[in-house]
Amino acid sequence: MAAPAHTLVLDLALTIRHDGHGGVADDLQDTEGLTGWVRERADELDAAPGVRTFSADPDTLAAVRELRAAVRSLFARAVQPGLPSPADAQRLLPADLALDRLNTAAAAVPVVPRLEWPPDGEPAALSRPSGAAGERAVLVAALARAAVAFLAGPDRARLRACHAPRCVRYFLKDHPRQEWCKPSCGNRARVARHHERHRAA
Repeated sequence: MAAPAHTLVLDLALTIRHDGHGGVADDLQDTEGLTGWVRERADELDAAPGVRTFSADPDTLAAVRELRAAVRSLFARAVQPGLPSPADAQRLLPADLALDRLNTAAAAVPVVPRLEWPPDGEPAALSRPSGAAGERAVLVAALARAAVAFLAGPDRARLRACHAPRCVRYFLKDHPRQEWCKPSCGNRARVARHHERHRAA
């Protein structure tokens, strides 16, 4: 059963992360990284056949990274008037280019609804490719459609960029007072504010 669209699209965006040493790490730096990332999400990518044995090639890596750049640019737009993630601030795509890239990827593989009903389970409506398509196109289209569903859905209003020191993550705000993606970021932000106040005094 597929996970909610926000889970998959946030996972894609969060492949850009703080490296623990003051820099930014990219979990999709190479084909091995993409291979592992896709295989770990096989259940979420149920519309992309072959994901359990997926093996990335350089063209697929480039296509997924291009889609991720579009998603993160649209995330930056979604959090306005707030600031984007610091990792994106200097490399945002223009909104029209990001939208075009996302929509083109989502449309590359038409899908049809399909009813699946295992003998010992409940029926489920799934989206499946309507014809033959390459593994790369199916994967990128599935990721793009998850992004479309998220960005057009109600959870988009909860999207925030974490601005704790060294953090580059986007997250969904779960309660009104939440400012950071996780407690450790909140702790770092409070320590940084404390040092800044004492430096100014």
